[in-house]
Amino acid sequence: MEQLWWRWRYRVGFYKYTCPRAETIVQSAVQSAVKANPTIAPGILRMFFHDCFVNGCDASILLKGTSTEKTGGPNLQLRGFEVIDAAKSQLEKACPGVVSCADIVALAARDSVVLTGGRSWQVPLGRRDGLVSRASDTANLPAFNEPISAQIKKFADKGLDIHDLVTLVGGHTIGTAQCGVFSYRLYNFNNTNRPDPDINPSFLPQLRALCPSGGDGSKRVALDTGSVNSFGNSFYTNLKNGRGVIESDAKLWSDPTTQKFVKRFLGYGSLFDFEFGRSMVKMGNVGVKTGKQGEIRKICTATN
Repeated sequence: MEQLWWRWRYRVGFYKYTCPRAETIVQSAVQSAVKANPTIAPGILRMFFHDCFVNGCDASILLKGTSTEKTGGPNLQLRGFEVIDAAKSQLEKACPGVVSCADIVALAARDSVVLTGGRSWQVPLGRRDGLVSRASDTANLPAFNEPISAQIKKFADKGLDIHDLVTLVGGHTIGTAQCGVFSYRLYNFNNTNRPDPDINPSFLPQLRALCPSGGDGSKRVALDTGSVNSFGNSFYTNLKNGRGVIESDAKLWSDPTTQKFVKRFLGYGSLFDFEFGRSMVKMGNVGVKTGKQGEIRKICTATN
C-alpha cells in the first residue's frame, strides 16, 4: 500500500507508469514550435513564471474567459499557448485524462531553455490544474519598474530568496520587450528630461535608435543584447556594463543587495545554468495542487 501511495506522489518520474511518453511528447511539441518560431521559447518560459506567481503553478494562466489571468495586463503579450494546447491534444490521445496542463507548462519551460542552449534539469511532476483564474490576481506579478525591495518581497512571498530572484530574472537572456515598456528610461526618466543614469551612455544611442521618442511602442527589443535566442550568462555581463533594457533588470546591478549575486554569474556560464535549473524547480513547487485540490483538465483552456 505504501509503495502504491508513493507512485502517485508529486515527484520526478510521476508519469513513469501511467504515461511513459509524456515528457517526450511535450518535448517534441516544443521543439517543432521553436524550430518554426524561436520567439516561442522565451514566451513559454515567461508563461511558466507568470503562472507560478499567481495562485501557484496550476495552469490557471491557460484558462480562457473575459476576466481570467490571460486577460490581465502583464499577460497580454505572452506567447506559446498554442504549443501547450498541441502537446495536451497529443497527450490526450496517448494517455487520456492523465497528464495535467500544469505539468505540461513546467516541462515546456524546461524544454524551451534546453532548446536555446541551456542546461536541462529534472522536473518534479504530479501537479493538478487549478479551478480559479482572475485577471485581478496578476497584480501579484513583479513589475518592470519596481524597486529591488518590492521585487524581493514578492519573491519572498512565494518562498523564493534573493538568490532565486537574481537567478530567475536571468531568464531574460532570451526574449524581447516592447519599447513601450522601457522607452521612458531613454528620454525623461522620473521627469528629469534626462535618461536613466543606470544606462551606459554608449548604449543609449542604440536604444534610442530602436525606440525613438513618440515611435512605435509595440516594437520589440532584445532584453539581452547579442543573445536574444541563446540561453547563457551574458545577460549579467550586460547588466554590469549598463546595458540592462528594463529598469527592474538594471537595478539588479545598481542595488548592492542584488549586485553581489549578479557578480557570482559573471564569467561562470556553467554555474548560472546549474543554478537556474535549481531555482526553476524551487519556483515550480510554488502552490502546487495535488489530489482533490485540483483536476486534470480535458483541454487546457477550460475547466472540466
